[in-house]
Amino acid sequence: MVSAPARRAPIGVGGYAQGMPDLWHNQRTSRLDAALPLAARMRPACFDDVLGQDAVAVLRRMAARPRLGSVLLWGPPGTGKTTLARVLAAETSRDLAEENAATVGVARIRDILVESKHRIETDRPPLVLFLDEIHRFNRAQQDVLLRDVEAGIVDLVGATTENPWATCTKALISRATVLGLVPLSDDAIEALLRRACDEDPMLSGMTVDDEAVAMLTQQAAGDARRALNGLDLASTSAIDGCIDADAAAKAIGRRGVSWDRDSEAHFNHASALIKSIRSSHVDASLHWLAVMLEGGEDPMFIARRLAIAASEDVGLASPQALSLAAAMLQVVDRVGMPEAEYALAQCTIYLACAPKSNSTTLAIQKARQDVRTNGPAQVPLALRPSRAPGGEVLDHGVGYVHGHDDPARAWAMCDLGDAHRYFQPGLTGFEATLSERLRAPETP
Repeated sequence: MVSAPARRAPIGVGGYAQGMPDLWHNQRTSRLDAALPLAARMRPACFDDVLGQDAVAVLRRMAARPRLGSVLLWGPPGTGKTTLARVLAAETSRDLAEENAATVGVARIRDILVESKHRIETDRPPLVLFLDEIHRFNRAQQDVLLRDVEAGIVDLVGATTENPWATCTKALISRATVLGLVPLSDDAIEALLRRACDEDPMLSGMTVDDEAVAMLTQQAAGDARRALNGLDLASTSAIDGCIDADAAAKAIGRRGVSWDRDSEAHFNHASALIKSIRSSHVDASLHWLAVMLEGGEDPMFIARRLAIAASEDVGLASPQALSLAAAMLQVVDRVGMPEAEYALAQCTIYLACAPKSNSTTLAIQKARQDVRTNGPAQVPLALRPSRAPGGEVLDHGVGYVHGHDDPARAWAMCDLGDAHRYFQPGLTGFEATLSERLRAPETP
């Protein structure tokens, strides 16, 4: 279990209003404490309190510099993006202007930039501007920040659950350090829960079973906020001051799958599914399929990806794979969910178990590259249609040899030479047979 360092006094609720001093206070009233959820009450107050994030080391170095600089924090919910922004401001004794990009307007951002510039002119450090959900800013809104961020008029801390390289402008990314946050490990989640049990006054006098801690840890899925909120809710229904596994399970609920068809998870999990199939790992393939289905992924998207894998990764090593995939596509389209999951699972298992070959993929890629580089070969006269207009006059079809009559001469007639050798069959599955069949026929 991760050992939890001694915590400093909580820093309170962050915020900034123009014309007002910083709203962070190290001492809060008991009424405010009671109104805050446990996750807010236990929010780390310093870098030493933060568990499970390697990005803290980089932020410490940034905080030690005379000029803070700007940073984009990228990670799933509950990994500490808001916490790290507040801690960074607190550790550098800087005032924080905290806004949400989904609701703040450009006028408000301009006011903050003006105020931060005024602070510099009066020999005070610039503001730290924390923009949560910065991926919701469009290009024009992000461009408002560029000049002042680059000039150090304001130090930007942006938080996003989306890939910043896909949602933020290149100009903004070049002016900031991008730090990736990861879901917290089970050890870190357990340490946070036990820290809350030991230190939070609202939980004083309560006992928490080890099974309850294990339940909350497992169902939190690396989300610290979810774990602490579950503990908070369980404490309100505890019998005789004891939180057991049953109370914890009811409080935190079923572990769900966070999913957005337009998010990076959509592509990450599809990639994991196909690469597991390609590696012939059946159980891993079924796991990623299950994650996508539980997340609400479009089953036709999954079906199309499996159909592609049938040709791209299995290919002629098992020609039946494409037929099975085509049938699976029809079932998914005509039957729909939830019953279509059986066809998806059947196809996934077959593709994972099938012998693999990418010879088809490589052959067509090589052929197309040859055409792009060298241009198309001239169609031999013997292979041109004699019945086309003017075909007889131009000797189209003259010398044509039917493949059924003389296989050897027909093969030689079509051969474009060694420079046009593309298909190299493998040694697995049906392709082992093809390698024998595709030798040049011998003349009888």
